[in-house]
Amino acid sequence: MPVPARRAGDTLPFFLATPAGALPLGAAAAPKTAPPAADPAAREAAPAAVPQETDVAGSTQSVPLAPLGAGRRAVGGAGATDGAQGLARRDVRPFSLVGVVWDDARAHLHGTVQVRTRATGNARWSAWQDVEIHGDDHGADPGTREAASGALRGATAPLWVGDSDGVEVRVQPDRQDDIAAAVAKALPEGLRVELVDPGPEPAADPGPEPRAGLAHGARAVHRAPTVEEAAAASVNAQLASVGTAAIPAAAAAKPYIGPRPKIITRKGWGADERLREKGFVYTKAVKAAFVHHSATGNNYTCKQAPSVLRSIYRYHTQSSGWRDIGYNFAVDKCGNIYEGRAGGVAKPVHGAHTLGFNTNSMGIAVLGTYSSTTPPAAAVTAVARLTAWKLGLHGVNPKGKTTLVSAGGKYKKGKKVKFNSIAGHRDGYSTACPGTRLYGKLGTTRAASAKYQGR
Repeated sequence: MPVPARRAGDTLPFFLATPAGALPLGAAAAPKTAPPAADPAAREAAPAAVPQETDVAGSTQSVPLAPLGAGRRAVGGAGATDGAQGLARRDVRPFSLVGVVWDDARAHLHGTVQVRTRATGNARWSAWQDVEIHGDDHGADPGTREAASGALRGATAPLWVGDSDGVEVRVQPDRQDDIAAAVAKALPEGLRVELVDPGPEPAADPGPEPRAGLAHGARAVHRAPTVEEAAAASVNAQLASVGTAAIPAAAAAKPYIGPRPKIITRKGWGADERLREKGFVYTKAVKAAFVHHSATGNNYTCKQAPSVLRSIYRYHTQSSGWRDIGYNFAVDKCGNIYEGRAGGVAKPVHGAHTLGFNTNSMGIAVLGTYSSTTPPAAAVTAVARLTAWKLGLHGVNPKGKTTLVSAGGKYKKGKKVKFNSIAGHRDGYSTACPGTRLYGKLGTTRAASAKYQGR
């Protein structure tokens, strides 16, 4: 279950979000050793360490930002900054993904967010990196139970920085010519930086035989799946054995349904099923696919892609307050396809990817940032194969058009809007996503997807 939303009245300067809730720094989900905090206040707030929970998949450090004050240099040395907030350089526990959140999910952050980090075991700091501000263009549709949960928070896109143990943050509001405009576009309340540790890779199933290297006569211990794990696996039981790490590829079964591509399951990429809400939510059909980029940057290897996905999942549920990861599927730069929001890859799972148009659609996130970087051909091909199969299950021509009804957002609630069957996130909301370079590949994707369907 997502942790309750943290508000401006919180008193502890550091939190760790875990499946059990938000714990003070140094509590159960934290590593046994860590670099010292950079300021005495953080050390004083941390209670004595308690025994570590061994099966927690990752953790989140949540650190409040503070005013930088007028007269401080702006990000990049652009001049004095009034109203800016940030975090001075400090040592933190290891993390790999960073984002900034705030209290009101409906509030917009008008400004720039930049971070720089220090790689673990390295004294050198990175250059300033921009964090994409995507406002409320992702998330649950207005009027849904997920949107009304009270747990949602505003959030930037998360940025993958790799294994790091130092961070510095600056959030600078847009410059305004008059006081009234400055007040109207002040930074939102409750700004915090979220530092996500994805946790270790999921352990491979040792099988029925003892693992090599065990003492003579000892047997490997098999942990029984939790209720949530069993539920997440059982919904794919018609496609693969329960608990498998990947659903195998399969030939086309009917005309105009593309061959099913191999799909790495939630178990395969290591989703901690305790982080999401129990149960699944479905829509009636999948009439369109919205393509996104995750905006997490391109500095990841394909071997690290499951870690990136676990980090995004934790950021969506524990930092942003969503019921599960927002996307229905993810694709990495090598063309591997991953199951996203739980509920079954062949089923019409209701996602939280394109605000206003999550009903009767699916969201596919290509891991990376493709505003000025051309997406790899393998990733584009994977999107085409996935849409050929999934849209085909619902009788949708990838080169055709479809009409969806807006739940509110860019288009007024109730308005019927016509989309390409394979659309970009920007078609449904005022956003740059999925990046100019990936958006420019959607025509090719539609043609290839239709070809895989045999059209």
